[in-house]
Amino acid sequence: MENGEEKKGFTIRDKRTSTQTVETGEGESPKAEAAPSREGRKAEKETRETPPELPEINFSSFVLSLSTSALVHLGEVPDPVTQKPDRHLPLAKQTIDLLAMLKEKTQGNLTADEEKLMDHLLADLRWRYIREAKGQ
Repeated sequence: MENGEEKKGFTIRDKRTSTQTVETGEGESPKAEAAPSREGRKAEKETRETPPELPEINFSSFVLSLSTSALVHLGEVPDPVTQKPDRHLPLAKQTIDLLAMLKEKTQGNLTADEEKLMDHLLADLRWRYIREAKGQ
């Protein structure tokens, strides 16, 4: 090395296939890793593109989804993002009112099981809301 200077190599990162790096020094050529096989790329692509199985979409699952939102707003179920319970009573009330409006607008069009589900959910959520609002 001239003048006491030491030349450093460089790092190559192939972001297409892996997180391994190849270190090279001065005058060396990088050694590339073998690309994954066609089958490997296909399996990786299928894994990324296959969404998790979701529950069937029907009236009951929709109503249960809304009631879960109300429970999150009541602070009884942890927030899915923060994983911590967080109360927002105005949002809980709005969601409960939305379920009540949905019950009113679908009256006469629900099966006996759907009507029973709506009645039980609304009664339970209203009771929980009152309990939380009084405790505030």
